[in-house]
Amino acid sequence: MKLKVGDVIPKFTAKDASGNLFESVSIIGKKAAIIYFYPKDDTSQCTVQACGFRDNYDDFLKLGVEVIGISSDDVDSHQEFAKKYNLPFILLSDPDKALRNLFGVPSKIFGLLPGRVTYFVDKQGMIQMVFDSLLGMKHVSKMIEKLIK
Repeated sequence: MKLKVGDVIPKFTAKDASGNLFESVSIIGKKAAIIYFYPKDDTSQCTVQACGFRDNYDDFLKLGVEVIGISSDDVDSHQEFAKKYNLPFILLSDPDKALRNLFGVPSKIFGLLPGRVTYFVDKQGMIQMVFDSLLGMKHVSKMIEKLIK
């Protein structure tokens, strides 16, 4: 099943970069969120994307929007990635691709590369926008466009 505009985000749990259990209900349904799936920590497009969300994070927070990044990297990798680039937002580890499958994020390039998909979720937990592109910074600019309108 692929989540689309109008769908409500299902409940989920995952480990964050500190190794703590993150429960989606702590944010989803309480405040708006940008949830983005990306292929791999510390690769060129993923770093550009993460740094773009970092550079705009304060503006997102002022608008009442939390940012959550998700990849299959483990907790240690996320911790290093967040520290290296001073990432202030939540990074979730999805090693078994359970979240990727829950959201229906497709793989790219003959199934070899995990997809890059960003969801904008309103305060009620309903998906208002889905953006799918391999270009990391495009995701940041699309979310800024969505929130400024």
